[in-house]
Amino acid sequence: MKILTLESTCDETAAAVVTEQREVLSSVVASQDQLHRKFGGVVPEIASRAHLERILPVIDQATREAKVTLGELDAVAVANTPGLAGSLLVGLAAAKTLCLALDIPLIAINHLQAHVYACRLAAREDVFPCVGMIVSGGHTSLYRCREAIEFELLGGTIDDAAGEAFDKVAAMLSLPYPGGPSIEKAAADGNREAYRFPRALMDDPQRLDFSFSGLKTAVRYKIAGPGRVDFADINLSSRQVADLAASFQEAVVDCLVGKAFAALEVTEMQTLCVGGGVAANSRLRQRLDQQAQGKNVRLHMAPLNLCTDNAVMGAIAIERLRAGMVEKLDLDVYPGVVRKTG
Repeated sequence: MKILTLESTCDETAAAVVTEQREVLSSVVASQDQLHRKFGGVVPEIASRAHLERILPVIDQATREAKVTLGELDAVAVANTPGLAGSLLVGLAAAKTLCLALDIPLIAINHLQAHVYACRLAAREDVFPCVGMIVSGGHTSLYRCREAIEFELLGGTIDDAAGEAFDKVAAMLSLPYPGGPSIEKAAADGNREAYRFPRALMDDPQRLDFSFSGLKTAVRYKIAGPGRVDFADINLSSRQVADLAASFQEAVVDCLVGKAFAALEVTEMQTLCVGGGVAANSRLRQRLDQQAQGKNVRLHMAPLNLCTDNAVMGAIAIERLRAGMVEKLDLDVYPGVVRKTG
């Protein structure tokens, strides 16, 4: 069985062909980083227009690399939640068209579940039940994952996502977009203890939410103080940039690691799966690994190539297809996060 999986939830247009045995026959990702760089973040209208231009060429390349024709596909899977409404609609329209023309099943994918499923693909063994943590530009969430397709939201960010905070702080430091890799690179030469930034909501281990807006504001005040300011006019030394980046990164990592292991305590689980773009951060991966070894926790982190948005993680469609979860062609998009899925 061969399944075409599509991803267009934000600013990556991606397609992959996977088999029922979780074999990846092809994976194609068209990035939009260059389009959004001058804005310091993703512009929804630009993203959806770029998806329109790229979705068909990406599908064509994915099927060519997999050496399959459209007629040899057994199903099409598409991420329809959560994400940017316009971006989601492009992928869904393409998937519906293929399913109608080829008379094959349509499978809906939850983008956040798929990020956790990337850990399952890499592990090559069952990782469920587990606590799933998704850390990306748009989401910072913790889930109780009883099965691959049954998630219950334990907590999430009440304001900015971790990846968004990275982008905003990078802009303050005049570092290039996307902010995650830029902050990590600058932080490599910095002192993590140079500045003591706040770790919000860490005093209540039962509350599994995150908050990064106060941290972002604290960095802003440290750089420029209150009031309107053009950060381009502020001349920070390379040492200041490195120390600010390292101290900020450490504060984010402290919150992510602390809440992840608090979730394991609350749920009484011993397996943690971590995915999403920010999960590629080397300091976060190091700290999670150290903590997991100290607490005898089974840790699975998505491999670097499956942290950022991609269609390979859409292989979770295999689980839905086995469970008989096939959609009708009136399937809609759901941009927001659903508390419980299954």
